[in-house]
Amino acid sequence: MYAITIREAGEPDVLEWREVPTPEPGPGEVAVDVTAAGVNRADVAQRQGSYPPPEGASELLGLECSGTVAEVGAGVTGWRPGDAVCALLAGGGYAERVVVPVTQLLPIPTGVDPVDAAGLPEVVCTVWSNIVHEAGLERGQLLLVHGGSGGIGTCAIQLGRALGAQVAATAGGGPGLRLCEELGAEPAVDYREQDFVAEVKRLGGANVILDNMGGSYLDRNLSALAPDGHLAVIGMQGGRKAELDMGKMLMKRLRMSALGLRGRPLEGPHGKAAIVADVRQRAWPMIERGEVRPVVHHRLPMREAARAHELMEAGGVHGKILLTTE
Repeated sequence: MYAITIREAGEPDVLEWREVPTPEPGPGEVAVDVTAAGVNRADVAQRQGSYPPPEGASELLGLECSGTVAEVGAGVTGWRPGDAVCALLAGGGYAERVVVPVTQLLPIPTGVDPVDAAGLPEVVCTVWSNIVHEAGLERGQLLLVHGGSGGIGTCAIQLGRALGAQVAATAGGGPGLRLCEELGAEPAVDYREQDFVAEVKRLGGANVILDNMGGSYLDRNLSALAPDGHLAVIGMQGGRKAELDMGKMLMKRLRMSALGLRGRPLEGPHGKAAIVADVRQRAWPMIERGEVRPVVHHRLPMREAARAHELMEAGGVHGKILLTTE
């Protein structure tokens, strides 16, 4: 089979489309012929050499895909060759075929294009595990989403609204703000021109903040939270380090979590299997009812993965970039 490989850590041109060994499913695993793969910022970090795959995971890029079941391993039930699926991956999606634990497999939601479905597993599981499992977002609360026009952000706005929360979002520039508003964010705040802390405080403060920035936003996020609020950090685009004002946290009884998805164990209360199962039961119906939809910025042939990474790094991507094998 062919796959995108990384010649060495570096710029997008280190990505190469070349022949590699075809993976075979082991017990409890399923081989999927890939239709499309989602592009995520974690892929860019891995290409640059700053985000190695977890132990035992594929060295190939790609944390989510859609496709067709090609083969099932020993002990697998409920799936058979030919089934249309999408999957949460620890790696390997930028390829013609990938092997995935059966517990990380999902049916393509009714009404969703098979290519667009490639942009769902990573973002939905990331958002759901943070705002629902960890932060406990409830109906009527205020959710603040940073990076609202990106892949994670567009999903978070819609899931927050589907859960009955009010959603505020930050984005840069007119098109991104308009997209956030179209998806249900009210208000949508231009982080280049406006103070999101002041905007959120006018609404009484955020009960939950989903943050992709990390260090540079830490103090402002704590200020923007309502009493008993929860800050869920899922990225470090604004740096790894910051000074933490414990006084703000103690006075307002704030909580903070910093949780990734890729490195989680397969099993256990915080494992991927439990997240995927809950997403299938509770979030997938929201997608099938049209309350949540994949937002796709661009589709490219998989062999043009370098171009996809260039677009991601240049900024201005609204929703997901997808790589197709056809």
